[in-house]
Amino acid sequence: MTQEEPSGDVLSQGVMSTGEGMRIFPDVEACIDCGGCVVACKRTWDREINNQRIDITTMLEGTAGPQGENANKTDRLEAGENPGETSLPMQCYHCAEAPCVSVCPTDALQKEDDGFVTVTEDLCVGCQYCLSGCPFGAPQFPDSGDGTAQIFGTGGIMDKCTGCRERQEAAKGPACAEECATNAILVGGAGEIADELEKRDSGPFFNEQAMEIIFGPEDAQLFQ
Repeated sequence: MTQEEPSGDVLSQGVMSTGEGMRIFPDVEACIDCGGCVVACKRTWDREINNQRIDITTMLEGTAGPQGENANKTDRLEAGENPGETSLPMQCYHCAEAPCVSVCPTDALQKEDDGFVTVTEDLCVGCQYCLSGCPFGAPQFPDSGDGTAQIFGTGGIMDKCTGCRERQEAAKGPACAEECATNAILVGGAGEIADELEKRDSGPFFNEQAMEIIFGPEDAQLFQ
């Protein structure tokens, strides 16, 4: 596996490099559903209570896997077995092959040269095609039931995780990753993330198709 050169100071174990070419990716073996990432995001960006740019999805809640409640989830999944209760931080992963970008009819969503997926609010018409296209639930429409959005029957302006682009430009990691108590949110290049998961004896919780969306077909092979 190849290792990208870090582009900023490392402030937590989960943040290996920042800025151009970065990806955000969860380690489900480490997530304990504490909600610290959600609080960090809301506090950092002053988000309203109904607008969460990151959320934690818990599957098979209360179910223990064959090797205990917090053991070898990705191995069990790969073997076609019950992984037990699994918590997964869900946000915009700034995908290499971002389906939200390809389905947006107004070009409000763009994949920038530095790798970030951005939204131009002035171009968003609230059609919610991006919500249908994203397999990770990243697009949010916090104003869909209010004001003109309700009158005109649109979804309102789309909002999502920005990857804390401004923080990364200042060589800081995303707030969610920096404040994750268990370093369950990994930030860096594809090779760095793949190497870190291997070092932790962990792996991706997503299937091959999802991995190709997030990292692109070539970099997705690093995780095999």
